[in-house]
Amino acid sequence: MPQINILPKHLAELIAAGEVVERPASIVKEIMENAIDAGADKITLEIQRGGITYIRITDNGCGIERTEIRKAFVSHATSKIANENDLNSILTLGFRGEALASIAAVSRVEMMTRAKGEMIGTRYCIEGGEEKLIDDAGCPEGTTLIVRDIFYNTPARMKFLKKDVTEANAVAGVVDRIALSHPEVSIRFIRDGKDALFTTGDGKLESAIYNVLGKEFASTLIPAEYELDGIKVSGFISKPFNARPNRTMQFFFLNSRFIKTRTGLVALEEAYKNQIMAGKFPACVLNIQANAQSVDVNVHPAKTEVRFANEKLIFNAVYYCAKSALTEGDSRVQANIQQKQKQFVQKQYMPQPVSGQQIKIYEQQLEKVSKDDFWQKTTADEFKASVPEKKPINPVSTKHVLRDDSVFRIEKDEVDLIPKTTVIKPEPTVVVKEETAEIPFVVEEVKPEIKLPEPTVVTESETVKLEVVEEKEIPEVEPYRVIGEAFKTYILVEQGEKLLLIDKHAAHERMLFEKYRASQDAIETQMLLVPVTVTLSKEEYSAVLDNLEVLSKAGYGIEDFGNGMVILNECPTAVADADLAGVVMELAGYLADNRKEIIPEKLDWIYHSTACRAAIKAGDKTSAFELNSFVEKLLNNPDIRYCPHGRPVLIELTKRDIEKNFGRI
Repeated sequence: MPQINILPKHLAELIAAGEVVERPASIVKEIMENAIDAGADKITLEIQRGGITYIRITDNGCGIERTEIRKAFVSHATSKIANENDLNSILTLGFRGEALASIAAVSRVEMMTRAKGEMIGTRYCIEGGEEKLIDDAGCPEGTTLIVRDIFYNTPARMKFLKKDVTEANAVAGVVDRIALSHPEVSIRFIRDGKDALFTTGDGKLESAIYNVLGKEFASTLIPAEYELDGIKVSGFISKPFNARPNRTMQFFFLNSRFIKTRTGLVALEEAYKNQIMAGKFPACVLNIQANAQSVDVNVHPAKTEVRFANEKLIFNAVYYCAKSALTEGDSRVQANIQQKQKQFVQKQYMPQPVSGQQIKIYEQQLEKVSKDDFWQKTTADEFKASVPEKKPINPVSTKHVLRDDSVFRIEKDEVDLIPKTTVIKPEPTVVVKEETAEIPFVVEEVKPEIKLPEPTVVTESETVKLEVVEEKEIPEVEPYRVIGEAFKTYILVEQGEKLLLIDKHAAHERMLFEKYRASQDAIETQMLLVPVTVTLSKEEYSAVLDNLEVLSKAGYGIEDFGNGMVILNECPTAVADADLAGVVMELAGYLADNRKEIIPEKLDWIYHSTACRAAIKAGDKTSAFELNSFVEKLLNNPDIRYCPHGRPVLIELTKRDIEKNFGRI
């Protein structure tokens, strides 16, 4: 039997720290929650390199007395609960007493704090769980905690941290959720020396949503509030028209604590049933206020999973809250049709008349312009008749130049303007009594010398390898006849003794998918005249920034717009008319859920998504010519038998099967 060892205190703390401290975002969450529990209404967070090397959190809470500082860093030391009965009515965000001890076990921590009523503050330093310094310090009331070099003493866990940008976005996600859950707290977030977020702390949830999630997202929400049997639900939900392709913008809070609840999620989506398209999901920021004794938050160290004493009651409260908000607050989509602008040319060149005399002059000028207009008074035939016909030009022009006892006559072809050179050798000049005889010119054309390559001699010992390219035999297509289209979805084709039913969307989707895969970097793209700005959750935002190169290969030119937003400048031509914001959200959701997939699989999914949106839809009108061209292309490509979803693109019905059903055989 192996010997049982009692682990040393520092080793036990390192193991326990893994439950609380997984990454910089975990540290930020724990410390900010402690600051809120301490009564702070102003919190400043600063990080560097994603929080891996530096985190500083300052609050104006009650502070910690000097005599209590050492206790705060002892495992399971807390001021939130005193006995087991307190676990049944937890209203604070923190209560386990593990955070500070776990953080100090894996990093270098420096705390400066001053409690209310104290004249001087305290500076306390602890590294790897060992106290290094405790001394006086000048500081305001409240607490400042600085955490440096996370996992410096556990390199095995350090290697699991992601890139600085990814870790910083995870921290930003934590800050967003805390800001939404506590709109009464003013939060300032500084990221690598730049302000990333600032909330006013005015207590209004709409202000927090505007600051955290942006103006565009906030404009799609409607207020919601409902109370049922002591359960109060309040916040905002999205309009059905502004549903999103995933659930990443669903924020549920329980007594101002961010939670993940399957009950609330199902209740919300049930309220939207038959009001949003299939595959779309509503967004929300909802806070559930319930009796602390009716919920259990002591389920997981992260405290995001909770249990309700009565799940049905929570379901009904959320359902009726969303249903009543949709009934009262949702309005029809308003079309924004701008009046067509009149001709602008006249205003551009003529001043706007202000008096009767000026109007008269103005009309005369317009009349003169219209009369003098070339295209108004001359037709195309009249213009052709007025242009004189060009006479053929002598293609050869001659020029004599005397140079080095030779004369060059340069011929210029008027058709292709390629100069040709002919050499003329003069005969000797005869001089008689200071008179010069005429020089007869003998024209001799110089032909360019063409060197032919010497033939290659192959000896008997050498062999010549000829590369034979086998041509793929394309099977001959059996004659067919396109009968027509049923339900504007299925193409009917008669081919021999068979009747083919073709799903035009599925077939077209597969064709486009294969085209994109074959083209790879040569996908046709289109620059957008007006770039599209998309608001994403911090997880999606980080995933998109990590895969910008993959998206670029698929034809999507996306750039970082800051603070959880990206901007789309370029897209594949095939989806230029689609809901581009929805496309980006869908791609971002997939990338956030499939971070570990290899790049070819991600590209295939993106090609598939693009093909699905670009393909002709069921119900779209298709002309007879298009039907025939489509069927011809499909039947000549025997590899297209299933769409990227795995559904068949065509079904065969034999003549025998049809006659059998009609009782003919």
